[in-house]
Amino acid sequence: MARPCVVQKYGGSSVADVAQIQSVAQRVVQTRRTGVDVVVVVSAMGNTTNELLSLASEISTNPGRRELDLLISVGERVSMTLLAMAIQELGEPAQSFTGSQSGIMTDTHHVAAQVLEVRPHRIRRALDEGQIAIVAGFQGVSMTGEVTTLGRGGSDTTAVVLTAALGAEYCEICSDVDGVYTADPRQVTAAKRLESLSIGSALEMASAGSKVLLAEALAQAEAHGVTLMAGATNKPSGTGTRVVPGTVADDVVGIARDNSMYIAAPGSDLSSVKGAIMARLPDGSALINGKNLPPPHSWDLGADPRPVSIVSAIGRSVVTDPNVTDLAIQAIQQTGSDPLWWATDGRLTAVLERHEAAAAETALHDALIQPATEG
Repeated sequence: MARPCVVQKYGGSSVADVAQIQSVAQRVVQTRRTGVDVVVVVSAMGNTTNELLSLASEISTNPGRRELDLLISVGERVSMTLLAMAIQELGEPAQSFTGSQSGIMTDTHHVAAQVLEVRPHRIRRALDEGQIAIVAGFQGVSMTGEVTTLGRGGSDTTAVVLTAALGAEYCEICSDVDGVYTADPRQVTAAKRLESLSIGSALEMASAGSKVLLAEALAQAEAHGVTLMAGATNKPSGTGTRVVPGTVADDVVGIARDNSMYIAAPGSDLSSVKGAIMARLPDGSALINGKNLPPPHSWDLGADPRPVSIVSAIGRSVVTDPNVTDLAIQAIQQTGSDPLWWATDGRLTAVLERHEAAAAETALHDALIQPATEG
């Protein structure tokens, strides 16, 4: 009978130096000794990828995308081999595999490839032999045999698709936070860690500014029916927030904030916000629950984009239940803010001046979530 299998992904900050790689190795070995097979997906150490891109820019102002893929795939290969060595030093067998050796088959779009198929034959064989398999994240191979990389969040994508292909129990995304919270605990002291969360709710939170889980990895997990575990690298495996397939929750489960937004009038010069998220929003009120929400204060939408923050309440009831909507509106109005509002099926969002966002985030949490967690 096959042993259960888990997939763990460690980001660049978790493998930034030798000491941290050795710490990750100990955690992986501890997991393996609980009686499960372990597949580990690793990112490049620290800022390695950015450093490689910087080197490329010193050589060429427009480097070829094929050569870029070959260059930046090096970072994950360094991490995987060092981690395999560290695990072997702890007395457990381990083998490292590149994306191509792992069977991550992609299209031919260099630097932003999409996974088409996973053929994890060598990974399965290594597990059958009792090995811990270490996989270089962020990379694959095209059907024509070229090395490709998967773009932002690519290591998370690698971990999710391998979890699906191997039929693993879950995919653990390991970072410096120990799960998904009802709000950013660094900003909202009453924030609580969620024991479980639906992928639909997590997607809404990610889209609204939460940084714990990337939207692309969540979308992949939703498509493949994969359960995720968001946990801390310095905590035992299997602890944290379990993120399971499912739609957005009815109850409000979280408050998210994004301080990187701008609003702009049509025809505005967007060059000053290169790389930022843009939102062209109407200068007027939104219609929710069959009624007009309060209009915003007069936004100065001149020729230049205006920096704003968005604060969102995640949960269907905040847009389907007039009582909950009113609670949200009143909570923010009591802070002295007069935002612009918009909604999706799963969240209500307030657009505010950036200096107003912190108070609005706490106010929404106190009004919509804190009473429930106290109960």
